[in-house]
Amino acid sequence: MNADWHLDAYDYVLPPERIAQAPANPRDASRLLVVRADTHVHSRFSTLPQWLRAGDLLVFNDTRVLPARLLGQRRGGGPAEVLLLEDLGADHWHALVRPGRRLPVGAKVHFRPADEASPWLVAEITGHDPHTGGRHVHLQPLIDKPLIDILEHLGQIPLPPYIASSEVNPDQYQTIYARHTGSAAAPTAGLHFTPHLLDQLRAAGIDLAWITLHVGVGTFRPVQVTDIREHPMHGEWADVSPTVIDQIRTTRQRGGRVIAVGTTVTRTLETAGRQGLQPFRGKTDLYIYPGYTWQVVDGLITNFHLPRSSLMMLVSALIGRPRLLALYQEAIDQDYRFYSFGDAMLILPKDGPGFPIESSDPLPLPLE
Repeated sequence: MNADWHLDAYDYVLPPERIAQAPANPRDASRLLVVRADTHVHSRFSTLPQWLRAGDLLVFNDTRVLPARLLGQRRGGGPAEVLLLEDLGADHWHALVRPGRRLPVGAKVHFRPADEASPWLVAEITGHDPHTGGRHVHLQPLIDKPLIDILEHLGQIPLPPYIASSEVNPDQYQTIYARHTGSAAAPTAGLHFTPHLLDQLRAAGIDLAWITLHVGVGTFRPVQVTDIREHPMHGEWADVSPTVIDQIRTTRQRGGRVIAVGTTVTRTLETAGRQGLQPFRGKTDLYIYPGYTWQVVDGLITNFHLPRSSLMMLVSALIGRPRLLALYQEAIDQDYRFYSFGDAMLILPKDGPGFPIESSDPLPLPLE
């Protein structure tokens, strides 16, 4: 089997102190590893405009993280947690629950504010999802308020488990351009942008576009099969408007590059590309790993990802797994910060459209 398809080939050792517990302040003060065809450069995220050129198109994910972590009580008074992952319609959701063994089909969890005696919301377990180990739950408001308002009041932003800091403000886990609520996690490559940086990009002649993908279990579910090609990708809801498709076509016509801000944007744009570069609204379960033939994306801004994750496999499809692992080790040696609140990489194509850089490319040259 090709080594690029073996799960163990995406492992690396990360010292715990390299896991970022809070974002940089300001956001664009984070570090940036700029990766080009045959070399890489250490920089700061605030320098992003100088690495791009007029006529390029940056595409962002404008999803907003839902306060999806609900803490409540089971019948009898025991604690329970429900983490909402995906809106299935009509107040039914795909969710993860704890303690799973004590929440069979038919069980109910009640949620109330700390200063209220009566519950505002009840979640009834209606089924199992065998593909994810999750549950289907029916949310039933018990007060006269829209469900989203109740969730905003009762719920917590679900920070990743490796972020242990209690000083993080929930707003720090939202992008500054988040608009459409529905995501179980932030599109973390976008956390580095500030209003001033967006203004600088526009002033430099770089166009901006927004798609939506609500991050769910498909993005962060671990790969557990030895042959990564057999990993089942759970679908996530996405939306690419006709306006964005027109922006991509215009960018192509003038010789510009389409650069995705994050892996969620990458998967969404490539889904549209595989359908003939047409507007797209619905679920995507596109799974990108080495050997993938690129349709739309020419470059990528991304954070540093967990070992053995589908996100590492996607980035490997752009620059090759051996080179990616070498860059990760370089970042560790240079004290970069990893994961959601960590630093970023800007992966640039060769001149003009033309990814991927093949996985047989040599390791990066010495630093500039």
